[in-house]
Amino acid sequence: MIATHLPVLQVAVPLIAAPVCVLLRRGNYAWAFTTVVCWGLLAIAALLLEQVMSGGTISYHLGGWAPPIGIEYRLDGVNAFVLLILAGTAALMMPYARASVEQEVRPERRHLFYAIFLLALTGLLGITATGDAFNIYVFLEISSLASYVLIAQGRRRRALTASYQYLIIGTIGASLILVGIGFLYAKTGTLNIADLAERVPALGESPAIITAFAFITVGVLIKLALFPFHMWLPNAYAYAPSMVSAFLAATSTKVGAYMLLRFVFTVFGLHFAFETLPLTEILLSLSLIAVLAGSLVAVFQSDLKRLLAFSSVGQIGYLGVGIGLASVTGVTGALVHIFNHALMKGGLFLAAGAIAYRLGATDLSALHGLGRRMPFTMAAVVIGGLGLVGVPITSGFVSKWYLVQAAFEQDLWPVALFVLAGSLIALAYVGRVIEAAYFRPPPPDSEPVKEAPWPMQLSTWALIAGSVYFGLHTDLTVGIAERAATVLLAGAP
Repeated sequence: MIATHLPVLQVAVPLIAAPVCVLLRRGNYAWAFTTVVCWGLLAIAALLLEQVMSGGTISYHLGGWAPPIGIEYRLDGVNAFVLLILAGTAALMMPYARASVEQEVRPERRHLFYAIFLLALTGLLGITATGDAFNIYVFLEISSLASYVLIAQGRRRRALTASYQYLIIGTIGASLILVGIGFLYAKTGTLNIADLAERVPALGESPAIITAFAFITVGVLIKLALFPFHMWLPNAYAYAPSMVSAFLAATSTKVGAYMLLRFVFTVFGLHFAFETLPLTEILLSLSLIAVLAGSLVAVFQSDLKRLLAFSSVGQIGYLGVGIGLASVTGVTGALVHIFNHALMKGGLFLAAGAIAYRLGATDLSALHGLGRRMPFTMAAVVIGGLGLVGVPITSGFVSKWYLVQAAFEQDLWPVALFVLAGSLIALAYVGRVIEAAYFRPPPPDSEPVKEAPWPMQLSTWALIAGSVYFGLHTDLTVGIAERAATVLLAGAP
């Protein structure tokens, strides 16, 4: 029965589809094929989440070998939720991709672009679905190598520099993760995550386990782009093609957050990470600095894409705060923010790409008077920006509410104040964009500007409307996230 093979199909389908795009040779054919694949992956992810919510954890054994000897795909509420975010984001962005890629990628490379895009998606899905620590590294390399190529496709020469910078820093992060996994294997003799969760606590405060924890945590924080390991992110997001910026902003760092949750809570355990070792103090300190520093730097940016990129540094800080608080409420806030930020920041980068599509630039000076000339696009920017601030009725308010609530549960009121301060600073940089678009006159020599093509508008508004819908109807996202957080912390050794 095909339903029993859905976990492996979630990863195998885009992996097989990638070389098919190469064989199609024409960009339009590759786009249509990739669109069908992405929507199929969304259907698979939705079915898997439904199975997990109704029947509990899914364990799929590859090759008929039972774990821990064989490789296992293991899905619980946490990674099933993240799979839905990844597949949903990719599917909703595909209508946007056609016009955007046609403008930014040379014709002879377009079919290759979609092939690499599918490989990047394969890696992200594989990291999330696999129950094998070494396979996490393998899929991490697949997604990273594909991402480097996608970023390098940007029109400006600085895209190559950004890609190279990401390659160097990303390789360091992946190497640290591999070394940490090597220490775990040397000490336990297994790579299966569920098996590691049983064996690692028995080793106590072994120097090898502490070393493994340090290597893996730092490596994952580099992939997560948490301050001060965020150096690769601003240029990668700012100079990549618009479709790539939006996709990476909505997915890449979210998978980094998932990896941190999985290793910290499942493999090493709550007691070891947060009581034996000072992970709470480290994560909260770095995350709160990220919230303020990323947001403050965003205020002074003169380019919309760079502003959104530095905003992401601050928003990643909120994920770190939720994980660092190490409570059901805090982790629920982090999981909800993974979902909400994917919607908000994905939609904002798509809107920025729509502006670049028509104006050829995203400088704030080019946005003067754009509220009247591209009203639908700028309305999306405003709503998405208010979500970053955390205004009520937007999804951003929901996740920040849970983070503040989690801070007060532990009498950490300074953490709550930092979260609120980050929102006020976000209001400042969103206000700069609103001022340029609505309160500054257009340049005297400006030509009439039309809205971006309707498929680009459709993808943008699907994400932005989702950020409003899930700000008003929280049962689905909060319900799944709260259940996943309960399972995650209850199962932590």
